[in-house]
Amino acid sequence: MDRVRIGCNYSRQPFWKVCLGVPLIYLPIITTVPFVVAGVFLIKTHLRYVGGMDIKSYWDFVPAWISHRYGNSEQPTINVSQLHFAHYRFFWIFNCKLYCPLSVALFRYAVYLVKIVENWWCPFAHDQKQDYVEGAIDKSFWHVDPDELNKLHPDDKENRIWNEKRAQ
Repeated sequence: MDRVRIGCNYSRQPFWKVCLGVPLIYLPIITTVPFVVAGVFLIKTHLRYVGGMDIKSYWDFVPAWISHRYGNSEQPTINVSQLHFAHYRFFWIFNCKLYCPLSVALFRYAVYLVKIVENWWCPFAHDQKQDYVEGAIDKSFWHVDPDELNKLHPDDKENRIWNEKRAQ
């Protein structure tokens, strides 16, 4: 498994770099979340208008609060004397209970919806298409009309991701 190397270098970073880096965690979320939420709304509306049913909800991607290893009272804190805000429990509760699971869920949900759209409108195989299985559908746009179905390559006709009959 390829890994990103970060922990081995963290302790060697100057304090000023760490301080500048912390806000950079939040800026992308603050600037992208409104657009992602709007995109999710538009994509989900599109899918419903073309007949989509049984689409998972955003909350299917949010981990259950009970699944978090630590409750509020035993949430670990780090006492870094230079980072005065880091030893406050609410800082870690905000990050570990809200920021991380809710933002990751939002982006995972947006990707899930885009995979459904992709499988509906574009059931043509490529080297990454196997990763779209999370958005598997019963039939693609091309499978609905028999004339269009005949235009598909046999592998695209029979792909389990966008052909429910093939999956059985």
